[in-house]
Amino acid sequence: MSSIRSEQMQATDAQLADSAHPLTLASGDKLIDLIIHYETYGRLNDRRDNAIFICHALSGDAHAAGCWPGETRPGWWDSMIGPGKPIDTDRFYVICPNLLGGCQGSTGPSSINPKTGHPFGLDFPLLAMSDFVAVHRRLVAFLGIESLAAVVGGSLGGMQVLQWLLDAPTDMTKAIIIAASSRLTAQNIAFSAVGREAIMRDQGFADGHYLELDQSPDTGLAIARMMAHITYTSEGSLGRKFGRDPQHGDLTPQFGVDFAVESYLQHQAEVFLDRFDALSYLYLSRVMDYFDPFANSEATSQLASHPLPILVCSFTSDWRFSPLHSRRIVAKLEQLELPVSYREIDGGFGHDSFLMDIAPYHLAVAAFLGHIDGNHRGAFQ
Repeated sequence: MSSIRSEQMQATDAQLADSAHPLTLASGDKLIDLIIHYETYGRLNDRRDNAIFICHALSGDAHAAGCWPGETRPGWWDSMIGPGKPIDTDRFYVICPNLLGGCQGSTGPSSINPKTGHPFGLDFPLLAMSDFVAVHRRLVAFLGIESLAAVVGGSLGGMQVLQWLLDAPTDMTKAIIIAASSRLTAQNIAFSAVGREAIMRDQGFADGHYLELDQSPDTGLAIARMMAHITYTSEGSLGRKFGRDPQHGDLTPQFGVDFAVESYLQHQAEVFLDRFDALSYLYLSRVMDYFDPFANSEATSQLASHPLPILVCSFTSDWRFSPLHSRRIVAKLEQLELPVSYREIDGGFGHDSFLMDIAPYHLAVAAFLGHIDGNHRGAFQ
C-alpha cells in the first residue's frame, strides 16, 4: 500500500474565533483570536459526506500522514491513513488539526496574548476536553461539512472522540476510540505530574516566561519525554529491541550513556525538543488528568437519543492505558444499548501499539469503516 501523494495533501490555517465571535471555554475564559492549523488528505465528495476527522494524541500534530516534498518524516499515523489503508484516502476525505493548546501552528500558550503583545505563557487559560471538541466542531463547520463519516482517535485523541460522542453525537455516523481512557488512574496522573514538575523546576522555565527571554526548559522537557516514552512502550518491546546491549563495544561502568536503551531515550528526547513546546506539554497533559465525563450523570443523555456504531480498541501490552480503561468505556456505552464493538488486540508495543501496523488491528478498523450509510449499519453489526 502506498503513501499519500503530495498533491492529495493540503495544509492550511483557519481563523475560528475573533473579537466578534470569541470562543468561550469551559472555564468561562474567552479566546478572541483562535487560529487552528490543519491538514487534509484525499478529496471531499460532492455530497460532502465522506469526511473522517482525526483527533491526535498528546505529542501528535496535524501531520498525520504522507510526506511533504523535501521531507523524510512521514505523518505520525501513516500506517493507518492513505490509499488502500484502513482509513482509505481513495474513499475518504481525512481532516487532522493541531489541537488548541498545541505548538504546531494552532493557538496555544506560546501564542501572542493580544492584551499584552507577549506570549501567553501561564496566562493562557486552562483547557478541558470539551474545549477541544468545541474547536473541532468549529473547524468542521468552517469546512462546510454537516456530518462526518467517522471521528477517530487514539490515546488523548480517543478521549476527544468520547467527549465528542457525548457532546454532539449527531455530528458523526461512526466513532472509533483506540487505547484511550474515560478516567485516568492515580498512577497515570502521577506519571504526568512528574513530567510537569521536571519542566517547571527547570531554571530555564522562568515561571513560564522563557519565550520572552529566548530560552527554553530543555532539560526538564527532555526528562519528561524520556519518562513518558518508557510508559508508552512495553518491557517486551524494549527487551526485544535493546536487551542489555551496550551502546559502544563492552559495558564500561560509568554514569554516562553505556546501554543502548539509554542512547535510545536520549535520542527520543532530542527529537522531541525540536518539535514540541514545554508549555503545550503542561497544558495538554493536564487536560487528561481532569477528564472524567461519566462523572456527570447527564453526560450520556444526548448519545442515548442518537445511537451510532462505535468501535473501541485496546492492546494487551498497553500498561499505560490498559484494556481495563477501554472495557470501562465499553461498559458505560453498553448500558445505553448502543451498537458497540470491542477489540482487544495482542499488540506487543505497549501503548504505542495504536501507532503500529498490526494486522488484526488494521483489519478491525478497515472492517468497521467498510460500510457507512445513513442507517448506521456497519460491518460489525
